[in-house]
This record gives sequence, C-alpha cells and structure tokens, in this order.
Amino acid sequence: MTIRGMIVKGDRRGRSLGWPTANVAVPEGFAADDGVYAAVVEIDGDGVRRGAMANLGVKPTFGGGGGARLLELHIFDFEGDIYGRELMAELVRFIRPEQKFPTPNALSARIAEDEKEIKKILNDRAKL
Repeated sequence: MTIRGMIVKGDRRGRSLGWPTANVAVPEGFAADDGVYAAVVEIDGDGVRRGAMANLGVKPTFGGGGGARLLELHIFDFEGDIYGRELMAELVRFIRPEQKFPTPNALSARIAEDEKEIKKILNDRAKL
C-alpha cells in the first residue's frame, strides 16, 4: 500500500524521543490499519528509496492527536529539512497495532525494538 503527501510539521515529539519523523496527513478513506510498519520512502520523486519506520494512526500515548490520522516516518540514515516536500511511502509490512503506552520512556523502549525488527525486515528484503 502506498501513500503520497506533503511533509508537514508535527509536534516534534519524535525528535525529543530520538527518532525524528517526517509527517504526512492521511487522506480520508486510506484503508490501511493503524499501527507500525516497515516502509520504503522516496522524497520529491528523487528515485532514492530509503528505509523507514512508520507509524500510522492518532498518537494515543499523547492524547490521540484530536482524532486526525497521521503517517509519521522515521527515515533511516537521513538528516535534512524536508518540510513542504512531497513524500511517497510504501508500507512494506505491518509490524504491530498502534497502542497507548503509559509513559514516553515506555514508548521509546518499544520504538527501539520496532526499529531493530524493521531494519532486519528491510535488509532481508533488499537481499531478494
């Protein structure tokens, strides 16, 4: 499943947790389940496919984001200001449902586990 959209500024919580994210508004009716995904992204159609960890949903640990769905992507080995640029994300594999954590530290610990799993999935996929 693929989603395209403009990268918008978020709350910068990902950055404070150690995983800065590119945020894309989710179009109404986008039919993917909320949760964590292994993903591959391309920025501005540059042809460079980058691995990413994605969260699709409403950020329940931080109050649900007012109910608006958002795709948050931590792009591996990437730094730079990409606000206002177009992003294409292919959701490669569903990892787990979105969930509410009791603290930001608990969320951060789970993100670290997700990152290891997603990097392995993307690395194995690249070998095919």
